[in-house]
Amino acid sequence: MTSHRHGFDFGAGFPFGARGFGAWGGPGRGRGRRQMFESGEIKFVILRLLKEKPRHGYEVIKALEEKMGGCYTPSPGTVYPTLQLLEDEGYVRAVDVGGKKTYEVTPEGDKYLEEHRDLLDEIVDRVRETVRDFTGGALGELQGEFGRLARDTFRTAWRRGPDDPAVRRVAEILKKAADDIELAWKGTPDKQEG
Repeated sequence: MTSHRHGFDFGAGFPFGARGFGAWGGPGRGRGRRQMFESGEIKFVILRLLKEKPRHGYEVIKALEEKMGGCYTPSPGTVYPTLQLLEDEGYVRAVDVGGKKTYEVTPEGDKYLEEHRDLLDEIVDRVRETVRDFTGGALGELQGEFGRLARDTFRTAWRRGPDDPAVRRVAEILKKAADDIELAWKGTPDKQEG
């Protein structure tokens, strides 16, 4: 059986069975947030994903987002240069599959990953703790309610269609809520600033 760490499994329902903040930015993005990966670590994570199965760049982004429970989405500006670096180092090779450049681990990449297994374990452990810290307590509640709001709003709006007057009214309510939230953040000192 594969260990959780080597398989990037952060646990059942992690984090809390939700998609997390995903596209809204999570840990590792923006001022005052923890960095998800230290310099140079993402190449080990991407290499491990490619060991699971060959993927093209977009699939690497989506797989990493999924493995992180939606709390972190790497940018194309991070993933594509890292794939090129791994290819230049001989750890992956690109093959054309259905018109897409798909990357697969080479025997050298396999060996490199095995030689750095302890480092990969440390990365996975640290990321697991970072995401759990970020999504715990009041932030976990915020995440759950935000997810519920998004899910319920889009589900109902989709069923009603764009011409339903309630859809426009809900958009107005959400705009006002977003403005109120922005004001609330401005009125509260940032912990990082003291």
